[in-house]
Amino acid sequence: MSIRLSLVKTAHSLLSKAGRGGSLPGVLALKMDPKFIEKMILPDKVILVSGTNGKTTTSNLIAEALRANGLSVVNNHRGDNLNVGIATTLASASDNQFHVQADAVVLEVDELTLYRQFHALKPSALVITNFFRDQLDRAGEMETIIRKMIELVQDFEGDLILNGDDPNVLRLADAASHARVHYFSVAETLRSRTISDEAGEGKFCPRCGKPLYYSYYQYSHIGRFRCPYDHFGEIHPDVLVSNVDFDSSSFTVDGTRYHSFVNSIYGVYNCASVLAVCRALGLKEEKADEVFRTYVLNEGRNEVFELSRPCTINLIKNPTGANEVMKFILEQPGEKNICIFLNDNDQDGHDVSWIWDAHFERLNDPDVKTIVCSGRRPYDMALRLKYEGLEDRVKVIESASEAIEWLDEAKLSSHVISTYTALHSTRAILRRQAGRHQK
Repeated sequence: MSIRLSLVKTAHSLLSKAGRGGSLPGVLALKMDPKFIEKMILPDKVILVSGTNGKTTTSNLIAEALRANGLSVVNNHRGDNLNVGIATTLASASDNQFHVQADAVVLEVDELTLYRQFHALKPSALVITNFFRDQLDRAGEMETIIRKMIELVQDFEGDLILNGDDPNVLRLADAASHARVHYFSVAETLRSRTISDEAGEGKFCPRCGKPLYYSYYQYSHIGRFRCPYDHFGEIHPDVLVSNVDFDSSSFTVDGTRYHSFVNSIYGVYNCASVLAVCRALGLKEEKADEVFRTYVLNEGRNEVFELSRPCTINLIKNPTGANEVMKFILEQPGEKNICIFLNDNDQDGHDVSWIWDAHFERLNDPDVKTIVCSGRRPYDMALRLKYEGLEDRVKVIESASEAIEWLDEAKLSSHVISTYTALHSTRAILRRQAGRHQK
């Protein structure tokens, strides 16, 4: 029995009983022993999920699909995806001899720190969702992350499950000569476009440097592409989604109809990745559809709070994510107010210039009545909106609680958009505000 492990497990138990989560036990574990994670004895099935956007939702869906297939699963469902969060997750699920008590482990792992623990976690499968430019002052150029990923997969011998519609992700397949590579892809939909006006990082072939040819875009640089000179992008997807129906939130794979948990293109990609995992692992895909039908987003991903009118909160952290959230908001019928929380803490990235790459002009819609700006950098956000001609609809409320109270008192459906470090505190305010309507 390890005294250090016992201390970590005790700390986690005490915090849980006090109604507090967090990664403090993992901080304690790694300070006492930097090789703490390496000592964990993991089950045969270890699935890591990484990439820029969609990691939390994808990893949680995979975990639920495995549970629906009868497996016991450990996963960091709240998205604690740094080393300390992973250490906490594994320690809390292990016995006193470091054996993790589960049939499978599913972990969301931050793309910037994956290289630090990849070999210690001994993954049997690695899922990559997408690569976008994100938090330049923290992450640097996207190319840096991709090169580190390429180094990781060169000797990887497990199942590599890739978004075949992202040219940046597809680069990993060229490097992973020992892995079993699986692709998921989504066919053209009624919302696909032949020309994109969104910022993207997939314009040129990584093999020859010549422009890629796109037959359609889903969003940003995600879509169907090929290089006519060296055939980069010409894949045979293991999972090809077709007949996407956004009215019924459904789609087809190999003649079978599935239901998406959220009515959006990124939701369809989430589902496609889960089906690819099921196929790679030989699991029943109909069990995944049971998860898709019943899965409820939370932790700030399309999470709804019942104020005087429903209020939906969504996380944003980069231009692509912001664009997709704005599309979702504008697809919702009726008049609405929007509140944007912009923070610039370490985990958000101190550089907020990314807001100028997002298409906030889309909010210049007659159904958008007022846009409240809050957080640590509300005036930066207000200035950004002013340049889109929205100054008459902008209201700056620096206090987060007062901003939510204003939304509530406005008695109009509302949407909160929040960067990472404002997310949990804002959700807490929304819970309290919603609780006043339940009394």
